[in-house]
Amino acid sequence: HKLRKSQEDSMLRAEIESRDQYSLSVGDNGSVVNSIRSFLFFPPLKGTVTNRFDPVIRHYGVDIVSKPDEVIKATLDGTVLLANFTSETGWVIGIQHSNNLFSWYKHNSALLKKVGDFVKAGEVIAVIGNSGELSSGPHLHFELWFNGSAVDPQKYVSF
Repeated sequence: HKLRKSQEDSMLRAEIESRDQYSLSVGDNGSVVNSIRSFLFFPPLKGTVTNRFDPVIRHYGVDIVSKPDEVIKATLDGTVLLANFTSETGWVIGIQHSNNLFSWYKHNSALLKKVGDFVKAGEVIAVIGNSGELSSGPHLHFELWFNGSAVDPQKYVSF
């Protein structure tokens, strides 16, 4: 005995499937808002921004100076996709967040999470450092990427 879909059932299925199930907020007119501005970012580090975002010179993040041995925190919930050492940027951790957001934390002295770890916003992931050839003193180089493009973290995060 085979069940048949009614026209009403098919229309309801089409309507439900067309909705954005993963949106984070709804605009004033009821429309889905799927923008970086709909996120509430946790500051990875409180300190002084000493070098700003400048894509012209390929500086795709901000440099933040703080106290020695200060901890670095995840800006949003996400999964650690990279936790490694590179000669240029030292100890690096990269986190994939929902809605095509990715954050980088570079020049750390120690990493406290490994690839595959799920982290919550505000969770400690690393310790500030001076690792890598491109570092000129203890600081955090923080990058935020949205839909594959670097964005200015200072537009969304208060350091």
